[in-house]
Parts: sequence; C-alpha cells; structure tokens
Amino acid sequence: MKIRDLAAEDKPREKLAKYGPSALSVKELLAVVLNTGTKKEGVLEMTARISREYGEKMLVNQKNPGKLAEDLGIPAGKAAQIVACFELGRRFYERRGSVATIRTAKDVYEYLSEMRDLPKEYLHGIYIDAHHRVAHDEVISIGTVNSNLIHPREVFRPAIEYGAVGVILAHNHPSGVVNPSEADIEVTKQIVATGKILGINLLDHVIIAKDKFASIEINYD
Repeated sequence: MKIRDLAAEDKPREKLAKYGPSALSVKELLAVVLNTGTKKEGVLEMTARISREYGEKMLVNQKNPGKLAEDLGIPAGKAAQIVACFELGRRFYERRGSVATIRTAKDVYEYLSEMRDLPKEYLHGIYIDAHHRVAHDEVISIGTVNSNLIHPREVFRPAIEYGAVGVILAHNHPSGVVNPSEADIEVTKQIVATGKILGINLLDHVIIAKDKFASIEINYD
C-alpha cells in the first residue's frame, strides 16, 4: 500500500507528529527517514522488507552503506540515509555500560536472537575485546556459507579495525537443522588457519535455528 492511500492519521509523518516516535513501528520510523520509495517499491513496502530480511539489530550495526545497498537491493542514497540515522543514534545515546558480554554459545544465541527467523542464511561476525565484551558486530555475507565465497579478509578486517582479540562467527539455518554442513566446517577451518597467522583467534562458530543452536568444533592443533 502506498502512503498516499492511507488515512491521514495512519501516515507515518502525521502519526509521528500526533503521537510521538514511540507510537510508530520500525518500518514506519524508517519510512519517515527514507521519505520515498522507488518506482518499483513503495517506501512502506521497502522498509517492511528491510526489517524482515536484514533484522533490526543487524541493520543498526551495519556501517557500510555500499554493502547495505547491495545486500538489500536498495538505492545507495537510501542505504546512506539508514546508516547515517543509526550512526547519529550511536553517537548521542551509546552507553559503555550497556556493552554486551559474550562468553558462551548460548550468549551468542541470545545476542543474535533476530537471526532465528531470517528467511535466508546470514553469516554474522562478533568481535570481542580482552574482557569478552562486544567491540563490534556486523553481517559478513548473505547466502549459503561457502569457503569459495567468504574471504578471510572480510572476517578479520573489522577485528583489526576495532582492535578485537577474538572473533565469533554465527550463521543461521532457516531449515531448523543445526548440524554443520561440510561447507560450514571448511569455512571454520579456513578462518582458524588465518586467525593463527594474524594472532586473532576464532573463539566459536555458532549455528542458529529457531529454537536451538550448536557450536562447530574448533581444532587448534
């Protein structure tokens, strides 16, 4: 549905002005930020798809507008607006005391809870400091995990940029099966080997499904 087809009180900007931001859904808030859609997709359709396909937490932490535009198939200008919006939020409201601490696979599962219902496979990197706190996290790739498609530099670049001492990988299995595939195991081995060279350990690789999770065994021998 196009915004122009909505009743005046249901249009995001009018709703924001009358009731305040807490009355709007995430897709409505994004619609206010983006203002317009494209010829093929109305702004509410676009923002609903963005929330559904990317997940809100991953959207907040994506700082590369080019990658966001590519991942979601949206114009570069729209992606830049989203990244700039969340960066402003981080700068004004981020509290050091609220930084998550991750020590176990269960912590990863809870931290990335939005991945449980994603319709596609996402590979997510969590970058850990010396006190097990999350220094940064981001989406590394979308689609089936495959060592031919995932380059170690994409995994370790943020670790170096944010001064992380360890990396945790996590990806979801929309099928609900948490047994690792051969490709999952091969990617894990590849990242472990690269981490040894860089002195940045892969701490865990967690497979996430709707109601369960599992760690891929990591061998440092």
